[in-house]
Amino acid sequence: MGQTATSNLRTVALVGHGAAGKTTLAESLLAATGTIATRGVVERGNTVCDFDPQEKEFGHSLNSALVSFPWQDVQIHLIDTPGFPDFAGQAISALAAVDTALVVINAQNGIELSTDRMMRLAAARGVCRMIVINKIDAENINLPALVSEIRERFGRECMLLDLPAKHGSEVVELLGHDDGESDFESVAAAHRALIDQIVEEDEDLLARYLEEGVDPSPDELHQPFEKALRAGHLIPILFVSARTGAGIPQLLDVLARLAPNPTEGNPPLFYRGEPGGENEAFEAVPDAQKHVLAHVFKVVSDPFIGKVGVFRVHQGTVRKDSQLFVGDSKRPFKVGHIYRLQGREYVEMDALLPGDLGAIAKVEEIEFDSVLHDSHDEDHIHLKALDFPQPMQGLAVHAKRKADEQRLFEILHKLEIEDPCFKVERHPTTNETVIRGIGEMHLRAKLSRLASQYKLELDTKPPQIAYREAITGSAEGHCRHKKQSGGAGQFGEVALRVEPLERGAGFEFVDIVKGGVIPGVFMAAVEKGVRQALADGVVAGFPVEDLRVTVHDGKSHPVDGKDIAFFTAARKATVEAIRNAKPIILEPVVDIEILAPEAMTGDVTGDLSSKRGHLTGTQPRGPGIMAITGEVPMAELDGYQSRLKSITGGQGSYSIAFSHYAQVPPTVQQQLASQHKVVEEE
Repeated sequence: MGQTATSNLRTVALVGHGAAGKTTLAESLLAATGTIATRGVVERGNTVCDFDPQEKEFGHSLNSALVSFPWQDVQIHLIDTPGFPDFAGQAISALAAVDTALVVINAQNGIELSTDRMMRLAAARGVCRMIVINKIDAENINLPALVSEIRERFGRECMLLDLPAKHGSEVVELLGHDDGESDFESVAAAHRALIDQIVEEDEDLLARYLEEGVDPSPDELHQPFEKALRAGHLIPILFVSARTGAGIPQLLDVLARLAPNPTEGNPPLFYRGEPGGENEAFEAVPDAQKHVLAHVFKVVSDPFIGKVGVFRVHQGTVRKDSQLFVGDSKRPFKVGHIYRLQGREYVEMDALLPGDLGAIAKVEEIEFDSVLHDSHDEDHIHLKALDFPQPMQGLAVHAKRKADEQRLFEILHKLEIEDPCFKVERHPTTNETVIRGIGEMHLRAKLSRLASQYKLELDTKPPQIAYREAITGSAEGHCRHKKQSGGAGQFGEVALRVEPLERGAGFEFVDIVKGGVIPGVFMAAVEKGVRQALADGVVAGFPVEDLRVTVHDGKSHPVDGKDIAFFTAARKATVEAIRNAKPIILEPVVDIEILAPEAMTGDVTGDLSSKRGHLTGTQPRGPGIMAITGEVPMAELDGYQSRLKSITGGQGSYSIAFSHYAQVPPTVQQQLASQHKVVEEE
């Protein structure tokens, strides 16, 4: 596989809801370009992109997969992504690596949850969007109604780029055709509307078009088409049947002729500085001669070759045997081998140019979202963070065999570095190891992999809810710790004040002690004692947050003043102050979206209300399907998947995302406080 000039590269991600046919579409593109001899079938488990044994077992994509294929002197890098909301992390991370997102919609199901999400996220990243309507040959579909819904949901800039004909067995391209037959809508009218939309991007071309009344040539339309695509003024709609191959040549032509190359797409959102601090925009130039700048958008723990960092080259040339830095590391690593990924295969390369997607193996320093570079001038360059859903669904896990306990943490860490939406937490107060994901399907897939690939059997149970404590008033706390046990004693006295901060503000420690009544050498111990009290909790054993602790007075002793004395005094003073500051318990509240048959909307909303949920809206989502949105406390979602299946006859699904923390009802607070008291006494 040879090198291709940057101007002849295209980077594309297939995104959209599950069962839209993205993996089958990737197979059809590979087969149409001669990259593979025959198209694989998802149900048979022989596709290039769904190569993982788990994916074959589940019957759908769990991870993003990369393939590459040529068409008309252009090399197209394509990322096939999972569509089910539980695996959104793999799809969202792909947006950092491509110039174009092909949002695939199932003609039978219409606009679904992931369709809406990926359209919104791609727009926010400046990724050019095209909509591909798949399964146009299916029975009982209404394509005109679907196009109307797309325009209503995503705007009038969604323009037809081709039209299905002969009952979805053929597709008519519109940019170069102003006559012909189609299954719906006039070819001539759709052609004229498309040209009118494109020429508006170029004043000179528009003036000539209006004056002469003649269509511009395809070469003249290329630049304004690209401009409209980049600005979101044009979102082309294309039609395909990945199963029969209808529309596949037209889609390939669009990618080769009209999709932006790395020099034309919107620039990546790099900045110089540190996350959360002051920073300035940094422009990465897709020039092969400049310093290397590449971004890691995927990490794989390969059982055979170890840790693999998958990246997009944005600037410079990554060459075999060159040296690169990871982030602001002062120590470089040698690039021993460079790969292009073709499904499960690693194809070795000598060099990668701007716009190329590649991989490097066995470099432990590489993490998800790392920036790779070859000069210290780029030490503090980062790419704007992606907007991932927060993993809220949790399971407490422990190994069934004691001999596997140490191995458990090592393997969980491998899974964690691969998936930005999978987190591992260790709770010392409850002695629980908790894995968190987006939903039950997400965690089930992880447990299945632990059992099949790593032979690790786990016991699971619902974890404790991640409650927090806070205060609603200000109060003083004071403690004198004095201990004498024959020899050197301990003495430390601390007086402090606590006051609430806004939700999400965290913790502030303020030292206004004057006159050296608490020597500076002991202030670190005072802060440590305060933090320990906050971590242990006061009301019910949950971490205390969103408060300011101001230390204003104290006493020391020239001989008996010790770190342990001030640590103990500060901890006890903090507990006393919080108890007097009207403490409350906060619980996590999540945004929930439920997809259910329209006839069962009342049952679903009634059940949601009975779980302290708050309904925020309902909206049709495809024929006979209703999307129900609301807010609900995380504590009420234990076993919700089973409950929803029971209510909807197995036809309901849901996704959640963290929203905010809210105060628990008084009865719940009393119950949690009583449980904590019993534990303390035991």
